[in-house]
Amino acid sequence: MKAKNLLITYLTLVFCCYATLATADDISEGVNNASMLESTVNINQADAETIAAALDGIGMSRALAIVQYRDDHGSFYSAEELSAVKGIGMTTVERNMGRIVVK
Repeated sequence: MKAKNLLITYLTLVFCCYATLATADDISEGVNNASMLESTVNINQADAETIAAALDGIGMSRALAIVQYRDDHGSFYSAEELSAVKGIGMTTVERNMGRIVVK
């Protein structure tokens, strides 16, 4: 009986150590993904693919609309001006404010 309890204790300990290591890897991947999300994009120079990749809530169709608006109306003077693009509201602009660069 003691051998069985010892084996169960050993296996439980191994499992707990493995689970802790797996969780640590998941957390570090989350940190890396979060830092990738915090990259910036110059909306006056970037192509649609770059804009779509950098901005949260902006897919390829909205990114193309941003580029088209820029081509039609000239450079953006502020991040808030993105809300003039059809389909982009101030909520989306505010969510991305730290990522948007206007130069």
